[in-house]
Amino acid sequence: MKDDTKEIVSYVFVGGMTTLVNYVVYFILLKIHSHWLIANSISWIFAVLFAYYTNKRYVFKSTNNIKKEFMTLLIENICLYLLIDLLNLQPMISKVCVSFITILSNYILCKFKIFKEEGVCHG
Repeated sequence: MKDDTKEIVSYVFVGGMTTLVNYVVYFILLKIHSHWLIANSISWIFAVLFAYYTNKRYVFKSTNNIKKEFMTLLIENICLYLLIDLLNLQPMISKVCVSFITILSNYILCKFKIFKEEGVCHG
């Protein structure tokens, strides 16, 4: 398999597993009546730790640190605020909508910023 194709397939698989971690934690926290912002922040932390480790080790094979990833929490919480508090969508439906935005932006961030080292992404 071509290196770029293998990287994309690996990223999609890890992304699916990351999304599962994110949704399961978010769903559980909503079920125990946590506020959506707290539930999202905690589920995001679990998902990012999982994604960072697996992307770093298996997809991009990088040595950069996790600090650059935290911008996605801010983006996700702002998007959820817009959908839940301003548009009155349900928290779980809003989470699904925001996921489409964050999955695409996360790949772009990982590929070109987070796991970039000396102008070359290791894959």
